[in-house]
Amino acid sequence: MAQNNTFPTKPRLLPSSSKNPKTPESNYWRSFKTTQITSSLIHPITSISFSPSPPHPFSFSSSASISIYNSTSFSLSSTLSSPFPDIAYSPSFRCDGLLLAAGSHPGPILVFDPSSRLPLRRLNSHSRPSRLVRYPRLFDKLHLFSAGDDSLLKYWDVASGTELLSFQAHKDYVRAGSPSPASPELFATGSYDHTVKLWDVRPGSSAAPVLSLGHGKPVEDVLFLPSGGLLATAGGADVKIWDIIGGGKLLCTVESHNKTVTSMCVGKVSKDGNDQFRLLSVSLDGYLKVFDYSAFKIMHSVRYPAPLLSVGFSPSGSGWAVGSSNGILFAGRRKKDVRADEGDGASGLLGSEPEKRVLRPTNFRYFQRGQNEKPSEGDFVVKKPKKVKLAEHDKLLRKFRHREALVSALNRKNPQNVVAVMEELIARKKLLKCVSNLDTEELGLLLGFLHKYSTAPRFAGFLIGLAKRVLQMRAKDVRDSDVLQGHIRNLKRVVVEEIKIQQSLQEIQGIISPLLKIAGR
Repeated sequence: MAQNNTFPTKPRLLPSSSKNPKTPESNYWRSFKTTQITSSLIHPITSISFSPSPPHPFSFSSSASISIYNSTSFSLSSTLSSPFPDIAYSPSFRCDGLLLAAGSHPGPILVFDPSSRLPLRRLNSHSRPSRLVRYPRLFDKLHLFSAGDDSLLKYWDVASGTELLSFQAHKDYVRAGSPSPASPELFATGSYDHTVKLWDVRPGSSAAPVLSLGHGKPVEDVLFLPSGGLLATAGGADVKIWDIIGGGKLLCTVESHNKTVTSMCVGKVSKDGNDQFRLLSVSLDGYLKVFDYSAFKIMHSVRYPAPLLSVGFSPSGSGWAVGSSNGILFAGRRKKDVRADEGDGASGLLGSEPEKRVLRPTNFRYFQRGQNEKPSEGDFVVKKPKKVKLAEHDKLLRKFRHREALVSALNRKNPQNVVAVMEELIARKKLLKCVSNLDTEELGLLLGFLHKYSTAPRFAGFLIGLAKRVLQMRAKDVRDSDVLQGHIRNLKRVVVEEIKIQQSLQEIQGIISPLLKIAGR
C-alpha cells in the first residue's frame, strides 16, 4: 500500500499581509540605537535644536529651562534656567554654534552664550508668548527672527538689541517658522489661521507677504527643504510639500499619521557617495515617519510609547532626538558609528560596511570560514533534506491509525489542526468510519468540539454538516448516555442562537437595501 507523504497536515489559513522586505534604507534607520533621557520634572519637550557647528550638541526646551546635551555621549552639558521667569520656547543655535536664543512665555527673547550660560541680550518687544525664535541658516551672525501669540513677525539686530522690522503676519497665533537656506532675508511662517506666508525682510521691502499658501488646518510646523525651492508644512494629520519657485504649487500631501503632526526636521544620509535628504515628522500618535520627498514615499517608521512633540536630526547624519509630551527624550545614535560626531557625513553612509577583522588560527571561527558562502551561478548544490518535526496526529496518520489520529487532534484542542485532520480523513474516505468506531468518551470529546466551534464562521460550513451526520450515525449511543445528551442540548442551543442572529441580520438587510438603492439614484 502506498504511503501518503503529505505531512504534516496544514490547516487552511486566512490570507495575511506580507512583511515589508528589508532594504539598505530600512537597515540604515534600524541601525540607530535609542537611549531614553528622563528629566526630574515631567514637562513636555516642546522644541529641539541641533548646533550647526561640530560636535553638534543639541538643546531642548522643557518647562522654564533650556537643556544642552552632548550628542555623542548624551550627557547633560549645561542647563539655562535662571533667566526664564516662565516657560521657555524654541531654542535656536546661531550658524557658528556660539550663541543660543530662546523665547519665553511672557514674551522677551533671551540670547545666551552656551559655554558660560550667561544671558547676553534681552529683546523686549512681544506682548505675548514668543513661541518661535530662529537664526538665519546662512552666515548671518547679526540677525534673528521671532514670532509669537501676538501674531507678529519681528526681525532683530542682535548686536544692538534693536528691532529692525515688525509685521502683522497673521490673524492668529504664529507657532511655526523656518529661515530659507537660499537667502538669509527670506523667512516662512505658519499660523493657526491655516495659512503659511513667505516674507522678504530686505531693506525697502513691503510689509506684504511674498507668497501665501493655504494649508487647510492649523499649522504646527513649517520647514524649508535643503534646496530652498521646496517648503514642507504640517497641520492636522497631514504634511504637505509645496514648490516655492513654481509659485506655491502643491506637489504632495503625505497622510501617514493618524493624529496631529507636531514637528518636522530634515535628516541627511549618504548613498553611493551622494548626500540625500529625508523629511522626518513626528505626531501625537507616537510615530516618527521618514519620508523621501524626491520619490514621494514613506521609507521607515518608528513607534514610541508616548505622544511626540518635537524632533531634531544631527547635521552630520549620525543621530536624532525626539521629545515627548511626558518629558522623556528619546535620543538615537547609529550603532556602527565609530566616529564621534565630527560633522563628517560619511558616518551616515547607507549600506556602508564596517571593517572586517582578519581571522587567525587562534579564533574558532577560523575553522568554520567558508561554510556560509553563497554558491555561484555555475555550482551544483546538494541540499541536505530538512527534518520535519511531526505532531502526534501526523505520526498516527502516517501509520494509518486514523481513529487515534482524530482523538489525538481533539485532545490538543486546536481547532485548525482538528479540521485539517478531518479533511485529510475525508480525502482518505475514513472520517465516517472513525466516527462510527469512537467509544462513548471519545464521542463526547467530538460532540464537545462541535458544540464549541460549529457556529464559528471559519468552520461552520464544514462542521454543521458533520454534526448532522454524527447524530444520524450515533443516535442510539446518545439516547443511552446522559453526558452525550448534555452535549447535544448545548449544541442545539448554540445552533438556535445562531439561527436567530442570522434572521436578525436578514431583517436588517431588508431594511437597509431599499435605502441604499434610493441613495444610489
